[in-house]
Amino acid sequence: MSNYPNAKIIEYSSHLELKMKIRGIPKTLPKKIFKEAKEKYLDTDTSYYIALKKVKYKNKIRDMIVVFEELNDVIRIITIHPLKSYQKEARIKTGRWKKL
Repeated sequence: MSNYPNAKIIEYSSHLELKMKIRGIPKTLPKKIFKEAKEKYLDTDTSYYIALKKVKYKNKIRDMIVVFEELNDVIRIITIHPLKSYQKEARIKTGRWKKL
């Protein structure tokens, strides 16, 4: 995996666009999470990468993740969603998420 925060192109999948619309997520939030996340993981079940950041969403501070893949110099963000604390802990404990 390269130094992905400096990737030349960040693109949004059609699935991400739909989820943002359904969940009322601002268009700039996925890119912000991707670029500013302090926690990054590899999802061993899907082989996708996870970027996690606490953000304000629906008037609360929540853990929010973006799921993405790296294709040469393109980062494709696949989806975004809020994460419950037990979900994060369970995925780390079972080994599904490996810290990068």
